Amino acid sequence: MTGRCTTTFSARLSRPAIALSLALGATACSNGSPEQDHAPAAAPGSGSGSASREQLQTKAPLAQLQGPNGLTLTITSAERDPAGHLTLRGDLTNDRAETAVVPAALRGNELKVLRTGPSLAGATVVDFAQDKRYYVLRDTDGHPLTTTGLSTLKPRERARVFMQFPAPPASTATINLQLPMFDTATIKISG
Repeated sequence: MTGRCTTTFSARLSRPAIALSLALGATACSNGSPEQDHAPAAAPGSGSGSASREQLQTKAPLAQLQGPNGLTLTITSAERDPAGHLTLRGDLTNDRAETAVVPAALRGNELKVLRTGPSLAGATVVDFAQDKRYYVLRDTDGHPLTTTGLSTLKPRERARVFMQFPAPPASTATINLQLPMFDTATIKISG
C-alpha cells in the first residue's frame, strides 16, 4: 500500500512541476519582441527549428547580386560562429526561361581548387574597416568549403548555396561579398 501511495503522491506533485517548467521555459525563450509573436510556424513534420529559421531568412534577404546568364545570388544569412568561421547561405537562381550555364570563373583560378570541379570558391569577403580580404576556406585535401558541383541551372531553378570564410574580428559588423562576374554587395553579419 505504501508503494501505491508514493506513486500517486509523486504523480500529483510532478504534474504542477512539469507545467511550471514548461511555463518558465517558454518565458525564458521569449525575447519580448513583437515580431516573435507573428513568426510563421514551422511546416508540419519539419522536426527542427532550423527549417523555420531558414524560412524566415528567405523572406528578408541580406543582399541580392546580379550575375551573367540571368543568374541571381540571394544571400539569406551571414553568421559568425564561435569557432571563428563566417558562413554565408543563400540561393543561386536562374531567372531566365532557358537553361543557364554556371560560369567556370566562379570557382576562382587557384590550381588546387580548379581540380575540385565547379564551385563558388572564387568568392571573397572584404573587411574594409580592417583592410583585409578573406578567401573561401579549404579542407585538408584542398577542397573549398562551399557549394560544389554547380554546372547548369534549369529554367527558374534555384540551388541552395553556402560559402565559409575565416570570420573577421567581432568588431566588424559588415563585409563586402565579391564573386567573379557578379555585383558586389554589402552584408551585415549576425552573431
